[in-house]
Amino acid sequence: MRAKSSLIALPRRAREGFTLAELLVSVFVLLLLILMFTQLMTSATAITRSDHKHIDTDTQAREVLDRMAVDFAQMLKRTDVDYYVKQRSGYKGHGNGHGWGQGHNGDKGSDQIAFFSHIPGYYPASYGSSLALVAYRVNESTSTNAAYGRLERLAKGLLWNGVDNGTGQNANYPIVFSPGQLTACNNGPCDPWASAWSAAINNDNNNASSDDNYEVIGPGVFRFEYYYILKNGRVTDWPWDRSDMPDQITITNPTNIGVSQVESIAVAIAVINREGRVLIDTTHSANAAYGDILDVAADLADFKNANGNGVGGQKIGDLEGRWNTVVQSIAQTGQTPSGKLIPPEAAKGIRIYNRYFDLKTIR
Repeated sequence: MRAKSSLIALPRRAREGFTLAELLVSVFVLLLLILMFTQLMTSATAITRSDHKHIDTDTQAREVLDRMAVDFAQMLKRTDVDYYVKQRSGYKGHGNGHGWGQGHNGDKGSDQIAFFSHIPGYYPASYGSSLALVAYRVNESTSTNAAYGRLERLAKGLLWNGVDNGTGQNANYPIVFSPGQLTACNNGPCDPWASAWSAAINNDNNNASSDDNYEVIGPGVFRFEYYYILKNGRVTDWPWDRSDMPDQITITNPTNIGVSQVESIAVAIAVINREGRVLIDTTHSANAAYGDILDVAADLADFKNANGNGVGGQKIGDLEGRWNTVVQSIAQTGQTPSGKLIPPEAAKGIRIYNRYFDLKTIR
């Protein structure tokens, strides 16, 4: 017998497509997911871009501070060896007179430091040197100088015997331990070596500031400041304790103390990323109302003396905190405290760093 075929009728709903309402809901959900994904990617891109800016400044700061750590660790720690450090009288820590709480005082002003260190310097290859005159400064000569507004390092190789009859800044001088080697000539009689090493203590557009041994070590570092943590814990811009030694005038007069009372040198630097620096330079060139990079530096305050353990004066970290406040203000207002216009986006590329270099082995 022939089997009777049977058809099972499908529900009417199963043979139809999606309704218009269902399609609209699906499209709405899809658009919502796309919007959320786009916002997530935009946020991730902004975070990545910001991180890249920080990586640029972080890398520069690390390289500069690591180099300083080596130089300070090998410093000739003797009281009969000269230093050029900031203090209230005698040397002022900066060739233009800036450096100990005066504000920019008519100049742009970062600190300057010079000392002797057991590190290789730059010297003719036929000679050998395990000792160098080391100096750090932010070049403040003229905007036409490629190093302008950038941290420079000097490492002049010194010899243990006289092998060069030259007398210029780039001659090869023997090391001679005597006070006054780094004395500024305009403050009194000069040591025989002071004129040759004048670039370690001068920072302008004069010949005394020129030395082929300077190199740019921090192209983004435009502000350099340091202060002292003494062995008794006091924080100060004098490299000795004024409470115990009120009659002390300089590190060599009336007694030859060098920096023997200094436990650590605290260094603070301000670093801007490449994009921010280019933006400031370009805007300044196109419009005189806009300041240059050293106009920003001039409004980052000096360290002012703190009496006691920060009581009645500054504590460790106060300086860096004030710098950050100024940078954030520029990023919001597009103007420095002294009235110079700065692109806000450029200020967003500035970061502040510090490190403490231990000198406790000085006797």
